[in-house]
Amino acid sequence: MKIRKVVFPVGGLGTRFLPITRAIPKEMLGIIDKPLIHYAFEEAMAAGIEQFILVTRHGKNSIEDYFDYMFTHSRHFNIKMGSVCYVRQNEPRGLGHAVLCAKNLIGDEPFAVMSADDFILHDKSCIGEMIACYDGSNMAAVATVPREEVSKYGILDVESESGRLVVAKSVDEKPSVDAAKSTHAIVGRYLLSPKVFEVLINLKPGVGNEIQLTDALLEMIPSTGLTGFKFEGQRFDCGSKEGLLDAILHVACLDRSLKCVIENFRGN
Repeated sequence: MKIRKVVFPVGGLGTRFLPITRAIPKEMLGIIDKPLIHYAFEEAMAAGIEQFILVTRHGKNSIEDYFDYMFTHSRHFNIKMGSVCYVRQNEPRGLGHAVLCAKNLIGDEPFAVMSADDFILHDKSCIGEMIACYDGSNMAAVATVPREEVSKYGILDVESESGRLVVAKSVDEKPSVDAAKSTHAIVGRYLLSPKVFEVLINLKPGVGNEIQLTDALLEMIPSTGLTGFKFEGQRFDCGSKEGLLDAILHVACLDRSLKCVIENFRGN
């Protein structure tokens, strides 16, 4: 099934990176010579996405300026022409609310959602591989996490597994270690039915007093289903300082000259 549109929720406050995020959106923090949002954009572009919808807020103008420059100099950036649209999220009310803000631009077709914070290092597009397996049910990328970290994620209650696909019978947002039904954690890649908007618009705030996308996915399981996709490659949580630094070092090691700098530093 053709997926033409992607939503990038980039309206978060970036509090874990204060004070720099007072001036620079966290999505514009760099991994060597490209910001996080650029890597996510390239992953979507490799998957054949044609329309890129960024849900922004006040203080995120540098993201818009960056994409304006990219598309003006598309040959330099080696990108195919598509369309970039911007929607304002007046206040950070959760991922579900950010997705809902894009409703009028999505229309009645399935779409992707990608978090730039979740940087996935691999030679294949994670969202592209998900699209190749998409059958109309809601789908989310999943990774196995240490049990002591389950309270950071939406966790699947698994009904069955087949290869890289995990069928969920429920999903719980940020459960306690004791309450978690598995260690299959949702990370920032989704393929969603447009019916999700019918649920989100009536959804009450959940964990953190936010509109949680996982709560909408849970409500839709009886009618639409929820499949986890076990992706290949290495995922970095670049919403944290440790994760961003780890990603920078891994990408640097792919460049011979930068790898030498790192090895010399370690040697000293």
